[in-house]
Amino acid sequence: MKIHEYQAKEILRSYNVAVPQGYPATTVKQAVKAAEKLGGNVWVVKAQIHAGGRGKGGGVKLARSKEQVENFAKQMLGMTLVTHQTGPEGKKVRRLLVEQGVDIDRELYVGVTLDRAQSKNVVMVSTEGGVEIEKVAAETPEKILKETVDPAIGLQAYQARKLAFGLGLEGLQFKNAVKFLLALYKAYEATDSSLAEINPLVVTKEGDVIALDAKMNFDDNALYRHPEIVKYRDLHEEEPLEIEASKYHLNYIKLDGNVGCMVNGAGLAMATMDIIKLAGGDPANFLDVGGTANKETVANGFKIILSDPNVKAILINIFGGIVRCDIVAQGVIDAVKEINVKVPIVVRLDGTNAEAGREMLEKAGLNFEVASTLKEAAEKVTAVIAN
Repeated sequence: MKIHEYQAKEILRSYNVAVPQGYPATTVKQAVKAAEKLGGNVWVVKAQIHAGGRGKGGGVKLARSKEQVENFAKQMLGMTLVTHQTGPEGKKVRRLLVEQGVDIDRELYVGVTLDRAQSKNVVMVSTEGGVEIEKVAAETPEKILKETVDPAIGLQAYQARKLAFGLGLEGLQFKNAVKFLLALYKAYEATDSSLAEINPLVVTKEGDVIALDAKMNFDDNALYRHPEIVKYRDLHEEEPLEIEASKYHLNYIKLDGNVGCMVNGAGLAMATMDIIKLAGGDPANFLDVGGTANKETVANGFKIILSDPNVKAILINIFGGIVRCDIVAQGVIDAVKEINVKVPIVVRLDGTNAEAGREMLEKAGLNFEVASTLKEAAEKVTAVIAN
């Protein structure tokens, strides 16, 4: 689950991570009031969407008067903000964050995430703040310093000091950076985050170390432990079909292709999409119906897939391990009759009672193409679209 910058900063603040003072706003009037509340003569007005690159798209503005705050708020609220992460369709801006201006001396980077190769969390820092970390990793990987965290003891003070020293910090800046890193890791671990990224992390001439921006993602499987974080969920920022699929407990992600995919098992679903691409097709979605592909789950899967107008054919790929293939076949037949699916359907069944399942599909008298291998299924589904 993703949240907005201002929400991430609320969480970080509660763990004593230094962040600028700021207030969210959903109207122009609220934005001006936020500036008045903050005081001073420099404010930053930031569009709040679940995507990076907002500054380049016109979603971050420096205001030197309350009139400018008002004008920027009018420009941003309701605009469609396009960044490298939103795609060409962009995202509508529904809320802003108005923050106090910060006297920046240096811009750094810090991120905490899980290193799956080691099955341990890793804290990364870089002197290249304000730059996409993927670009730094590709072009100057030596500028990224990492410390792997032992899950039994957490991030240690000596590790934080090592990272702060590696950033070239001294004196008060060094002390505050160590304090910042330890507090950030505590927040990351306590909230079951999957990512905590501060870019840029700024150092002021006065020696303060502050999260100028903040991004936090959370492990969906742990959200039952954090009802206070679940409240931050913004459905406007999520794909409507993905929200609908979650109501049926289906794991669905919309893509840009025209081949609808219905598979049991996440790994098999990924492999199915890869083989469709190899066959010259383009997957329209990732859809894992889980271990029980019965009539109800298949019917709900069809509803979600067919809600995407780009879908021209559907590939069903089921491995009968937990569930028998003949039961799946009957579920597919019943669901197609109930929903009246009009696009071509290619079905590949393998595993327990696969032959019986394929025979049922062939005798159903419906618009099915039956395949025995995944390669054959991918070739058939791309062929029916081409025709």
